[in-house]
Amino acid sequence: MDRFDAMQAYARVVEAGSFTRAAATLGISRTSATQLVQQLEARLGVKLLHRTTRRVTVTADGAAYYQRAIRLLADLDELEAGLSQAATAPRGRLKVDVPSPLARMILMPALPAFHARYPELQIEMGVSDRAVDIIGDNVDCVVRGGVLADQSLRSRHVADLQLGLYAAPDYLARAGIPGHPRELENSHHRIVGFLWGRAGKTYPVTMRRNAQSLDIDGRYVVAVDDGNAYLAAGLAGMGVLWLPHYMALPHLASGELVALLDDWQLAPMPLHIAFPSHRYVSTRLRVFIDWVVELMAEHAPVVRPTRTG
Repeated sequence: MDRFDAMQAYARVVEAGSFTRAAATLGISRTSATQLVQQLEARLGVKLLHRTTRRVTVTADGAAYYQRAIRLLADLDELEAGLSQAATAPRGRLKVDVPSPLARMILMPALPAFHARYPELQIEMGVSDRAVDIIGDNVDCVVRGGVLADQSLRSRHVADLQLGLYAAPDYLARAGIPGHPRELENSHHRIVGFLWGRAGKTYPVTMRRNAQSLDIDGRYVVAVDDGNAYLAAGLAGMGVLWLPHYMALPHLASGELVALLDDWQLAPMPLHIAFPSHRYVSTRLRVFIDWVVELMAEHAPVVRPTRTG
């Protein structure tokens, strides 16, 4: 038995909650993963896991061993990185998941320069706005907008996306230009709905003007869970959009979108990079995070309120 392989397999089973999912992330068979953990238990002389037909849970000894194991695995990773000069030339695979508009409009166009800087780094990029099981799917990090609900994750605040209200000219020709946010709820106006997170629900948007604050939850004909589809529906005239400025700017310039209710402000959307709290932050992950921060500072700079008086 290779103790490193067994320790790594055990850690993945604990994180994934299943031998099948752990084996898939390690690129081995379920039988091999099971045998490695069984051999590890035999060597240690303790039971690390409780197994049933439906789930795998950790024993008290298994929890203590897991905490020590992940520290040892992290130390080994750091040692190998240092010996291979990865501090200046990070290499290997990095698995990330990012929102689809961010990938299409910002990350992908900048990727050739990133690759030239780090040619030995291999990125596997999931492109979606759906909730990802960062532990079970063995994802190194996710980039997400909004408030992070999973307290088990560490995160870095990347940007505050400034938002605005927009619609296509042909939609406005049919429905008219709204003069007040409430018209999006109580008239013939429609929004394009966005389905957030695992719940797959739309949520109100807060709009403010001076001391007035309104939570607007408009009616929709179509709701989607993907940012590119959301934008496409708005461009097709299916309703009013709430968009980050970086998504709207090209379409404002081309005349495909019109800005609405400029005297009302929407609260900025925080953008975070989240990653498992128990994992060592490798050089690979660190340079990716720094790259995203650089790009967002360029493409979606934070606009601070102007102070008067």
